[in-house]
Amino acid sequence: MRAIRCLTLMLTLFAPAAFAEGLYQVEMILVRQNAVPAVTSPFAPEDWSAGAPRLDKGAERPLALEDEVTRLQATADYTVLMHKAWQQEVGSEPSRIALSAGQEQFGHFPIEGNLSIADGRFIAVQANFWVNQLDGNGAVVRSEQFKQSNSNMKGNQLTFLDGGHLAVLLKVTPAGMRKMPVMDPEMMEQ
Repeated sequence: MRAIRCLTLMLTLFAPAAFAEGLYQVEMILVRQNAVPAVTSPFAPEDWSAGAPRLDKGAERPLALEDEVTRLQATADYTVLMHKAWQQEVGSEPSRIALSAGQEQFGHFPIEGNLSIADGRFIAVQANFWVNQLDGNGAVVRSEQFKQSNSNMKGNQLTFLDGGHLAVLLKVTPAGMRKMPVMDPEMMEQ
């Protein structure tokens, strides 16, 4: 009897962590808020990815937030800088991925940074991106940094992370999330 209680206690301690691990669909839109003056920051560091693996082309997914991008582009208030969707393994420990846009020049991209995601009671994210201006030789001459975190995100909900002149729209959804079954009208008549 004592062994059963110990086993039950161990299962309750370790089971939530085991079930939290899984594949998540992530979609991110990085925008410049044109009404807010740009703030330059120190140049993007050489290790801008912070050791995170770069987004693999095989992990990229079709974009689902096209309507939001169209609405953002329809106004002069926003400039869409980057829009990406991918799948990523996420668990209770932060999972980091390095993202970039534009042509690489001497280890830097016009847009580069990393996104860290962890799942617990809520989804926790940390975003750290640089929008770089590169000269003709590929050297960074100016950077704008976006650095924000949110530990209260809900799955499958579009979240706005405001960083002043730069902002991120982010949606994180467990892959294979179950949809509500559609009831057959004939079954409902019975």
